[in-house]
Amino acid sequence: MAVATQSVTELCLAARAAARELATLDSATKDRALLAVADALERRTGDILEANARDLEAGREAGLSAALMDRLALDAARIAAMARGVRDIVALPDPVGEVIEGRRFANGLEMRKVRVPLGVVAVVYEARPNVTIDAAALCLKSGNAIVLRGSSAALHSNAVLATVAREAAEGAGLPAGALALVAGGGREELAELAGQEGVVDLIIPRGGEGLKKALQAVAQVPVIYAASGNCHVYVDASADLDDALAIVLNAKTQRPGVCNAAETLLVHAAAADRVLPELLAALDRAGVTVHGDERTVATAAGSATVVPATDGDWGTEYLSLDLAVRVVDSLDEALEHIREWSSGHTEAIVTRDLAASERFVAEVDSAAVMVNASTRFTDGGQLGLGAEIGISTQKLHARGPMGLGELTTTKWIVHGDGHVRP
Repeated sequence: MAVATQSVTELCLAARAAARELATLDSATKDRALLAVADALERRTGDILEANARDLEAGREAGLSAALMDRLALDAARIAAMARGVRDIVALPDPVGEVIEGRRFANGLEMRKVRVPLGVVAVVYEARPNVTIDAAALCLKSGNAIVLRGSSAALHSNAVLATVAREAAEGAGLPAGALALVAGGGREELAELAGQEGVVDLIIPRGGEGLKKALQAVAQVPVIYAASGNCHVYVDASADLDDALAIVLNAKTQRPGVCNAAETLLVHAAAADRVLPELLAALDRAGVTVHGDERTVATAAGSATVVPATDGDWGTEYLSLDLAVRVVDSLDEALEHIREWSSGHTEAIVTRDLAASERFVAEVDSAAVMVNASTRFTDGGQLGLGAEIGISTQKLHARGPMGLGELTTTKWIVHGDGHVRP
């Protein structure tokens, strides 16, 4: 496989050359290549599962957490979902060439501002082999070459997925080098990739705070951090009990090891006696360990097990069946708590008070805000992007789920007729 014999620099230079061709490639060719990738994933399911089984066995021997094992695991359904996600991306409009604005000036000059590819995008990710395909499909559709660097935990899975996608895409007309996987998962490869100034246009890391700090220490290339998700659900005084139960349980338990799972529950004191006992009991039945403040402990009163919370719990992204719970006296206190502890990913309010919901939306400074909906909806597929290359908690260029549009930049095109500036 090519990734085993080429250095990081060689892979990036090949991607740079491919990016020039990709930038002018027609939509039909790109779509045909992605459909070939989707078909190849289904056809090679057995090979992919065999490789993944090797990674899972190594993960068990290494003592990986349940959350990481869940992220790492593939099955036929998840592979089918990958293929379906690729086809969903094919069905989306090609962003390249989209006119964002245009006008004709009084002097006769004509201006257009259009979307163009970024160039070469590098994606660094941990224990999530599905990212190999999601990221590749999004980059190729938006006219970007992609360099992937996965973790050693998913070494075999990523290698076979990248090979399947690369061979299918090149066989359908995409240039060689447009999709590459960096071999190995060590810090040396990360540092070399992060130092490709002038070759790689953007790095998107998908992982924990450790990966973020490692990149911050060495990056010479622009980075959009798809950072951690310390997500909150706030149950307001007017909240409907059934809504609160459904949203909190979904946000925490549907898939606890992902960044849009809820990590903190805030309950208005006026609703605590009415909703908190049932919430705690339901969480207990679902196997969730509650880390509660004094009022939460008192409310549980033996009906559910609650571990006394410490200050450290409020800032923790558990990625497990753990949840910090606090009773607050007002919407103001809930907002203050979120301002202090949120990572800026996703916050949700459960309420029947329109004024409270509008204030929550206006004052919460996070990438996504949900009203009477689970935090789990902060997802590119759920929000109509087909898939996402990451969820940005930054404010520049892209924020929230990053899809095709966020993988482009803009170009100003001006037409004149011998015009000179007076």
